[in-house]
Amino acid sequence: MSQNFCAIDNLQGRLQTLLRDARQEQHDGKVANYIPALAEVPADKLAIAVATLDGNICAAGDSTEPFSIQSLSKMYALVMAMQLQGDALWQRVRMEPSGQPFNSIVQLEWERGIPRNPVINAGAIVVSDVLTSHYSASKNTFLMFIRRLAQTEQIFANAKVYASEQQHGSRNAALAYLMKSFDNIKSDVPAVLAQYFHQCSVEMSCQQLARSWLFLANRGVDPVTDQQICSRKDAQRVNAILSTSGMYDQSGEFAFTVGLPAKSGVGGGIVAIVPNYGVIASWSPPLNSFGNSCLSMYLIHRLAEELGLSVY
Repeated sequence: MSQNFCAIDNLQGRLQTLLRDARQEQHDGKVANYIPALAEVPADKLAIAVATLDGNICAAGDSTEPFSIQSLSKMYALVMAMQLQGDALWQRVRMEPSGQPFNSIVQLEWERGIPRNPVINAGAIVVSDVLTSHYSASKNTFLMFIRRLAQTEQIFANAKVYASEQQHGSRNAALAYLMKSFDNIKSDVPAVLAQYFHQCSVEMSCQQLARSWLFLANRGVDPVTDQQICSRKDAQRVNAILSTSGMYDQSGEFAFTVGLPAKSGVGGGIVAIVPNYGVIASWSPPLNSFGNSCLSMYLIHRLAEELGLSVY
């Protein structure tokens, strides 16, 4: 796999060609509007970045422009929670595909407040509860972790997006209070939601995202700093969860057509991990009916197909 990837003499030029092709693609995607601050993002933003284990980054388009990472934040929080609770975490959240929308209340009621996995909203709220329960300044601790991974201090939460999340977060509040009724939320619900909304409102660029996920392509070790971010076992587990659930109800299709562990966010970002080689991050705000970016999927699909990157 990596030999095919490295055989491309001009990856930078290839990314530029892919971006040009993507702009010609017809799609019926729409920018997320249930969070008003996201609806203001121009629909024509488009970017892709590839970070490799040797520390190099190739990119094209709006790859240095920060955008709301939304559910991409769930990966960072999950890694932190796994380090805090170990195997005990999996008594509070499962690791199975949901088969339901990412914000389903019905499924959570059926399963007595135990979310199917940590990357649907209910599961991510449980993970936020773990962080809130363990850290007195959980928001700052979360930001510090991301900045460490991206090797930059220039990563912040967008106050306008955060306020918008809080104002329009009734469904997430319903999920949290339902889990609280089953004793699966330990901290006060408003504090847990504040943590969850804050991490979703963090802004990063494609280049920062690709750089910060490299440890998952390298068995838990940051290949640039040689720091152990998480155990090899936890890196394998995160990649497995992303493979089965990271693209919500399109996870099976993405695994079938692309074959890489990946996570999407309603801000239009998708990050895909190429084990033993690097990370691909793409951004385009218009989403399909599953909440995944139409053109980000197109770009990653094309690149993975042309370079033979599937892990299967």
